[in-house]
Amino acid sequence: MKTEGGVQAAPFSGRRHSLIEDARRERSSGSSGPPGPPGPTGGPTGPSRSGDGSVFEEKDGRVTVNVLFALSNDKNAGFFKTGKIFETFEAKLLHIESRPGRKSKNSTTDLEFFMKCEVHSSDLDVFLNSLKRAADDVRFIPEEKVPWFPRLIKDLDRCNLLITKFDPDMDQDHPGFSDAEYRKRRAFISELAFRFKQGDPLPPVEYTAEEVSTWREIYQQLRSIYPTLACRQFLDGLQQLEQECGYGEQRIPQLREVSAFLKEKTGFQLRPVAGLLSARDFLASLAFRVFQCTQYIRHCSAPMHSPEPDCCHELLGHIPMLLDKEFAQFSQEIGLASLGASDEDIEKLSTLYWFTVEFGLCKQNGTVKAYGAGLLSSYGELVYALSNEPEYKPFNPEETALQPYQDQTYQPVYFVSENFEDAKIKLRRYSTTIKRPFAVRYDPFTCSVDVLDQPGKIQKALSQMREDLKTLHGALDKLGSS
Repeated sequence: MKTEGGVQAAPFSGRRHSLIEDARRERSSGSSGPPGPPGPTGGPTGPSRSGDGSVFEEKDGRVTVNVLFALSNDKNAGFFKTGKIFETFEAKLLHIESRPGRKSKNSTTDLEFFMKCEVHSSDLDVFLNSLKRAADDVRFIPEEKVPWFPRLIKDLDRCNLLITKFDPDMDQDHPGFSDAEYRKRRAFISELAFRFKQGDPLPPVEYTAEEVSTWREIYQQLRSIYPTLACRQFLDGLQQLEQECGYGEQRIPQLREVSAFLKEKTGFQLRPVAGLLSARDFLASLAFRVFQCTQYIRHCSAPMHSPEPDCCHELLGHIPMLLDKEFAQFSQEIGLASLGASDEDIEKLSTLYWFTVEFGLCKQNGTVKAYGAGLLSSYGELVYALSNEPEYKPFNPEETALQPYQDQTYQPVYFVSENFEDAKIKLRRYSTTIKRPFAVRYDPFTCSVDVLDQPGKIQKALSQMREDLKTLHGALDKLGSS
């Protein structure tokens, strides 16, 4: 699945469920939800006037603050009043978001606003009091050193930041933009994903004859070139899916049966998603061996190209590779490295993901083969990538993480891995350069992430590893004595 890296300035009108600061707000207010890392990883990054962490940067007489406030239906003029307050106090807006209010029964008219701004330090108290007269529930939100990240697999319910960059309701270049029926169908299928909670049965989709016809055309075209261009692991995985999950031309596979088979093979499971996720949220899912998978299909007018992820991209490009244990481990390593990483490091990790999991090439039997899902779900680019036209470079995470990429045209550069194990070792080495005041470790028994930020936690993890090593030594001794 494609991810969108870096700090997003994309429109927020297509988002659901949360403002970008939801997690911070829940943590700072002490409400339910996963707590932040203890000690230095949970506090503000800079000075505070009152010790509450509300001011997180102060320079040249101006302070940077995050402000959250609500405007109820009977205060329609409040937005203009708040705008006048920002103007009066010469507040410099750095970021703004809005959404329907969650607390009101009439959430279609009540709104919540989040603003990040700079104001004069001497005006801060008066600025806040003025906002309180024009709006409801006005609060400063602390800035954190470490962004919130999921600790339990159920926390993935909160990893739902959608990027509307390629949405057919907003992008005039999308093949389905002028097709009202297609957009209505997309909205229906997306709503299934919005309602899904971890632990629910994966929702089935009854695909139409037109959707199955689009799938059939794509499947036939790609299946004809896979034997010569795809890597061995992909071909093995696809063959298993054809035998066990009904992969073929006649039907679009259902997520429920594919997820059950995938979990049995490598521990990965599928989760329905409404569209293109932010890089941070998508990568965080991989840490729990959860792959966010769309269920809608691309528009029938452009079966060989989709500007966004769809079920053809996921089911044909990604799933066969996730049946390989080494590749599954490689994918999870990227996810674990992303937890609590800075925006800058998230951008680099998403670029690494782009040039490996999405558009990666590897060597097999002296030839170059494709393992990236973006290639294996695109007839044109798969042929192009394995021609003499593009430039090949050896996979080197430090270099790859800085390589500009194209999301609307073919890549001018592809990175070639010696094998998955080599790529995993290099990625693990690269992950140690990501600056976090802790390490993380996945616990497969509880489907949770342990944050190793205290000596006691590290000692406990070492004890568990020693027990595992004893088991392995015992197995070797038995082999030696037989």
